[in-house]
Amino acid sequence: MTPEGKMLLNIVILGFGFMFMFTAFQTCGNIEQTVIKSFNSTEFHGSGYTSMAIIYGVFSASNLIAPSVVTVIGPQLSMFFSGLLYSGYIAMFIYPYTWSFYTASVLVGVGAAVLWTAQGNVLAINSTDNTIGRNSGIFWALLQFSLFFGNLYIYFSWHGHVHITDKDRQTVFISLTVISLVGCFLFFLIRKPDRQPSPSEVTESLLQAESIESVESSPRPGLCSQALDAFLQGCKIFVTREMLLLSISIGYTGLELTFYSGVYGTCIGAMTGFGKDAKSLIGISGIFIGIGEILGGGVFGMLNKSQRFGRNPVVLLGLVTHFVAFYLIFLNIASDAPLAPEAGTDQQAYITPSVAVAMLCSFLLGLGDSCFNTQLLSIIGLMFRENSAPAFAVFKFIQSITAALAFFYSNYLLLHWQLLILVVAGFLGSMSFFVADWFAESARRQSDYDSI
Repeated sequence: MTPEGKMLLNIVILGFGFMFMFTAFQTCGNIEQTVIKSFNSTEFHGSGYTSMAIIYGVFSASNLIAPSVVTVIGPQLSMFFSGLLYSGYIAMFIYPYTWSFYTASVLVGVGAAVLWTAQGNVLAINSTDNTIGRNSGIFWALLQFSLFFGNLYIYFSWHGHVHITDKDRQTVFISLTVISLVGCFLFFLIRKPDRQPSPSEVTESLLQAESIESVESSPRPGLCSQALDAFLQGCKIFVTREMLLLSISIGYTGLELTFYSGVYGTCIGAMTGFGKDAKSLIGISGIFIGIGEILGGGVFGMLNKSQRFGRNPVVLLGLVTHFVAFYLIFLNIASDAPLAPEAGTDQQAYITPSVAVAMLCSFLLGLGDSCFNTQLLSIIGLMFRENSAPAFAVFKFIQSITAALAFFYSNYLLLHWQLLILVVAGFLGSMSFFVADWFAESARRQSDYDSI
């Protein structure tokens, strides 16, 4: 197999590993608030929104140490052990207790920081300037197949169920735990790329450590030194002009991640106007989100269209699709739906509740999310190739802060206020991305000119 083929295979394996893991975890996140409302036990007093706020809050703080962990133990083991923490969180729902629920939330927050830092590292070292856009799209499309498979399972499992029984819950979460573990072990199939990096593509990844160290005359730095260096690099990247601009766009993706992965499904399940199968519609909504994500990842990544026309038109398309979705949700979903009890809400918004409109909005939410995320992965992998692990840690640090904030206020704010926050953040994030992309292209053109 050619070096290029081996790197592409690594990306595909990475995507499949994440697809299995997040088939379990994203499905869990999509249904957990609905499941918690239906618990028969009076000893459990947890909140799905609070749990996710803890996860993303710890996720954010843990990104400060994640590059050091990846540097010391390597991206493969980092992803494997992080995946075990994800599996433990899912398994907790089989026999839930309040203390184990929130403890698992903290552990997943730590694991998530390490997992996504390692993922960005593997993506960067298996890509070139010409393939980073394609590889980002391939990874993103495979990852988002998780929304399709997991939610399809939920639909058929819960179809016609007004109340989720203990047996229903246990069957679903045992299955999801096994699926997550399969994804963990797939990471061991990733191999060190054969391609020797050029000076402009040097990375600190341990996947390349042996080949780099073989040509170095200086002794190998200690693990503590490597860990400290990775932490300091992350701090330096965080305050660069480009990352500060991108931080607004990244922050927006955290807010809308919370909305489509947790809040919107809960809203659909709470709408009695959708009929007795409203809870099973949570799964169908997740499928349509996944279709939008996969379509966006395929069109703007695998077909490399974003590289041909630039990143800005793709981000603009994402902004427009999200604004259309937010407006239709405002018209179709009752404002108290995020806070409704298990029995749901009888209130209506401005039109008669329409399942078709709700599913269209799910598709648009997924499509817009893929537009933003594929382009952010691409531009960060391009601009910070020499320090990919710290750069992606900063990316997830910012995203997780805003996601935690959104899960926190989702416990209190009515739907229309949540949508207003998303509209303002989406507009500001898009404008800042356009400026950051202009700086990135200017720097690339200057680099090309200097190399002549």
